[in-house]
Amino acid sequence: KRMLEDMQIRNLTQRTQQIYTYEVQRFACYFGKSPELLGPRHIRAYQAYLVNKRHLAPNTMAIISAALRFLFKVTLKKGWSFDEAIPQPKKPKILPVIMSPEEVQRFLACITQPEPHAILSVCYGAGLRIGEALALKPAHIDSQRMVIRVVQGKGQNDRDV
Repeated sequence: KRMLEDMQIRNLTQRTQQIYTYEVQRFACYFGKSPELLGPRHIRAYQAYLVNKRHLAPNTMAIISAALRFLFKVTLKKGWSFDEAIPQPKKPKILPVIMSPEEVQRFLACITQPEPHAILSVCYGAGLRIGEALALKPAHIDSQRMVIRVVQGKGQNDRDV
């Protein structure tokens, strides 16, 4: 409950709150103890288990590490050296696949219905994420300035595209 309040006070997204809560519960269940009774050696053992037995990817490990770091640093106010106690795994840098203008033209030409064609054209042209496109309203489009207002996009930020 206290961790949830800490996350709400810091305006973390609902999804982040759910993920952090879930991961902290899994950590506590693994040892069968309250997190308040656990320390750096438990975290290390848990991380080793996740990597060696569950074979979790670095990105997943980074999320779990962030959840545990938040719990112990913010909520439980432990005075540890967090770089040592909860190491962050190195995440691979994966570049996105970028379509050539010709590939984009061919892709859009395959879409014969006007509505999906318009939606995908706007998403591609404006660089919208799926969630941002789904939240788009006619009032967000300023046709005079040729600008789309993205409201509460990733990280709950607004931006113009």
